[in-house]
Amino acid sequence: MSSSFFIKAKENPKFVKKGKNTAAPKRKGDGGSDGKSQLRAKKPNKYNEEISSDSETEGPVVSKKRQTSEENEYDETPQEKKLRLAKLYLEQLKEEEVKVDDDFFETDLIAGRLQEEVLEQKGKLQRLIAKDLLAPDVSEIRVLRGHKLPITCLVITPDDKCIFSAAKDCSIIKWNIESGKKVHTIPGGRKGTEERHVGHTAHILCMAISSDGKYLATGDMNKLIMIWEAETCKHLYKFTGHKGPVSGLSFRRGTHDLYSASHDRSVKVWNVDENAYVETLFGHQDAITGLDSLSRECCVTAGGRDGTVRVWKIPEESQLVFHGHEGSIDCIQLINEEHMITGADDGSVSLWSVNKKKPLGTVKQAHGRHGDAGLEQPHWVASVAALQNSDTVASGASGCSHNSQVNVWKCGQNYRGLELLFSVPVSGFVNSLKFSSSGQFLVAGVGQEHRLGRWWRLKEAKNGIYIIPLKRKPSNPEETKINA
Repeated sequence: MSSSFFIKAKENPKFVKKGKNTAAPKRKGDGGSDGKSQLRAKKPNKYNEEISSDSETEGPVVSKKRQTSEENEYDETPQEKKLRLAKLYLEQLKEEEVKVDDDFFETDLIAGRLQEEVLEQKGKLQRLIAKDLLAPDVSEIRVLRGHKLPITCLVITPDDKCIFSAAKDCSIIKWNIESGKKVHTIPGGRKGTEERHVGHTAHILCMAISSDGKYLATGDMNKLIMIWEAETCKHLYKFTGHKGPVSGLSFRRGTHDLYSASHDRSVKVWNVDENAYVETLFGHQDAITGLDSLSRECCVTAGGRDGTVRVWKIPEESQLVFHGHEGSIDCIQLINEEHMITGADDGSVSLWSVNKKKPLGTVKQAHGRHGDAGLEQPHWVASVAALQNSDTVASGASGCSHNSQVNVWKCGQNYRGLELLFSVPVSGFVNSLKFSSSGQFLVAGVGQEHRLGRWWRLKEAKNGIYIIPLKRKPSNPEETKINA
């Protein structure tokens, strides 16, 4: 790996924390010269508390509760802790397979699960699902309507039972997928009512849900991040500190660590359990337009018109820089721990490996062209999605009344190249795309305008959520392939 590809903080003066204290933050378990942690304590025991990343020291904020729990663990050696956690994990696996009577088969299943998780961590698990997918009939697509203005983002709960959607009307709606009915609505407020309104008063641009379904995070044009209890939609916290619109949010899988990205070109790290700000990372030269993460302590970002995709290694405070698209890179999604997909306003969709500077494969004009003869322009790719640890991805185009669509793609072997499986017609801008965890359906958030601006508006389009079923051919027992 060349030095230009791997940038460390000491080599890039922009990759430092803001404020007077530019030293690397002390992490959990690190001790200073006086033997004490450099963490600043703050009591997070009240909901609706506002936590800001603007401070004199910009140091991590950790509650006394966490420190107490750490002290109680000092009697346990690292070896004993590993053994205890391993036994606990095996017990959980056995509980999940409790219906299996054959002891040998049960052991085989557990071994298979463990092997699969190891491969998943290495980014070498690729389930071959695309070859069995069938294009849905238009009559099978359900459309949910409730937002007054264009839908900008959505997430599906981990159990695939509900959808959260947000829009330029500043509202958030929780939907029941089976019934198609609203479960809860968090209304948007008007500009100037920030002090008394519980919720957003500016366009919501992004949202994320934790992998256990406990927390929902939303970010808006007013530079704010709101934290909600996903089950009840109760407002919990407000995070401030970004200097521009919040354009990307993602929870690290298996944790309540939250990564946020902004038009201010920074990435921030928060701990929602502790209602705490952790640190800020810099590197992009233009507004960040998208962010994603999985279980590793890192995240990936799309840098808009700076033309780069970046992988941020949080513990090392370093970043990998990738170049490929000719236009603004507007959306990004991880397929697994080592591969990702991006889309740009030059009309292209690209597949990447975190080990390669350039894309492994690119489809130019992925959604065709529009405009008058001689002045044709490619459709902007406004959103991408990936069915994680599989060979199936999707992309959504900018609005055009006669040619808006969602494309579902098959990734080639080792993620080299894309093959179009089928297209689903929609009317409007496909501003957000998400696969369900089960892979049984794909959800598209569609609006009359692009989520990031108002370059043009499609009056004939309707703001809505499209639930697209993913039908399959008869199942094949050999559906999983391991990429070396």
